[in-house]
Amino acid sequence: MTVHHLNQLLLICSLVLLIAVAAVRISSRSGLPSLLVYLGIGVAMGQDGIGNLSFNNAELTQVIGYAALVVILAEGGLGTKWKEIKPALPAAAALSTVGVAVSVGITAAGAHYLVGLEWRQALIIGAVVSSTDAAAVFSVLRKVPLPARVTGVLEAESGFNDAPVVILVVAFSTAGPIEHWYVLVGEIALELAIGAAIGLAVGWLGAYGLRHVALPASGLYPIAVMAIAVTAYAAGALVHGSGFLAVYLAAMVLGNAKLPHWPATRGFAEGLGWIAQIGMFVLLGLLVTPHDLLDDALPALIIGLVLTAVARPLEVVISLLPFRVPWPEKILMSWAGLRGAVPIILATIPMVNGVPDSRRIFNIVFVLVVVYTLIQGPTLPWLARKLRLGDATEAADLGIESAPLERLRGHLLSVAIPKGSRMHGVEVGELRLPPGAAVTLVVRDGKSFVPAPSTVLRRGDELLVVATDPVRDAAEARLRAVGHGGKLAGWLGSGSSASR
Repeated sequence: MTVHHLNQLLLICSLVLLIAVAAVRISSRSGLPSLLVYLGIGVAMGQDGIGNLSFNNAELTQVIGYAALVVILAEGGLGTKWKEIKPALPAAAALSTVGVAVSVGITAAGAHYLVGLEWRQALIIGAVVSSTDAAAVFSVLRKVPLPARVTGVLEAESGFNDAPVVILVVAFSTAGPIEHWYVLVGEIALELAIGAAIGLAVGWLGAYGLRHVALPASGLYPIAVMAIAVTAYAAGALVHGSGFLAVYLAAMVLGNAKLPHWPATRGFAEGLGWIAQIGMFVLLGLLVTPHDLLDDALPALIIGLVLTAVARPLEVVISLLPFRVPWPEKILMSWAGLRGAVPIILATIPMVNGVPDSRRIFNIVFVLVVVYTLIQGPTLPWLARKLRLGDATEAADLGIESAPLERLRGHLLSVAIPKGSRMHGVEVGELRLPPGAAVTLVVRDGKSFVPAPSTVLRRGDELLVVATDPVRDAAEARLRAVGHGGKLAGWLGSGSSASR
């Protein structure tokens, strides 16, 4: 490649990134997951599009897709709050194991008996589309306040179910007879156990090291955190464990370890996550040949209907039988099973392994993901409101970021008061922060001032709270409690909402 060709490639990549970033605003206003916009960019650049680029390297797409998924899972794990996800772990684990089995069986049966696919192809499709995507779900639900249990279950499920689904797709795509089901179940259990152990160990060791080793520059901390998360994936995969589960758990441990320079680390991870999503979806769009999708559109719609109307609801109901989950929450979880990047990437595995009709499998999965995301995505907020799970009067959670003040052994908390917060109308003195914590600055309408104890807080305010290291957790918990329960939080039993 010459310097001229490199310059052209850099220009094209930068233009694609700029268009994709601008498309985020379009997707946020329309309520559609951004994946559809990025896929559309790839399709427009590829065959039958304005770019007319010919790209059919499924193996390269799979490798880049796996690398992007590692980054996306790491970013998701770093943003997962342990206090929110802990109560949801049993239900999420059930959905990610028993639920996946139910979904694969019902969807494969529909693909075989209704569409006429061979059992191997039907099982591959059933496994491929059984993985949910957190980015797709929360991109349309981020403006709808939901119970912490619902968001916790959906987020944990999307982080956990990638691992068993990948194992199933690889097993079904391997040449030769499919192993007995009990052998496959044992293999899945073993790989999940190895991946979980390695992920937790690498995450704990990495957090311990970052807290006790002072790096020469603050910019090295984000790089080190992402490197540790990727190490967990590589270590898990090398010993035949689930690398995807390992990277998610390692990142979750790191994200809850109160590491130095955390705001910068979180921003760095979010940026890498966006780049990974954009690159992955554009590449998947390039791999598609639009005129070949027409013949597989009807089978995709039928299989998608079985998945959405039968498999996913039964998966939720059966998996959550041991748990006391209200029916409105079950209904929302059933409809919130959005499919995103993972199914399309997994659909390249049978192509690489030379499975018969693998191109048809890819086309069916692609159409299914696009069509049913278009249907489910915009209707999720409406359904949440109808089920009274997205009540606009419900208190919105505060956005709190912490930056370490290392020499002073303290923390600077940045608190954003959203529209639905019950902190509106509370005086600074009524926050009743623990000794060692104080509100030092208020930013309102672009102007900052030092508040008095009688200063009344308003929606849209941003607060800077300084807290010493021993009371940092108590100060953050108190702020969240007031945000949910108002000035009487703790006295009227609403202080528990701080743990949400």
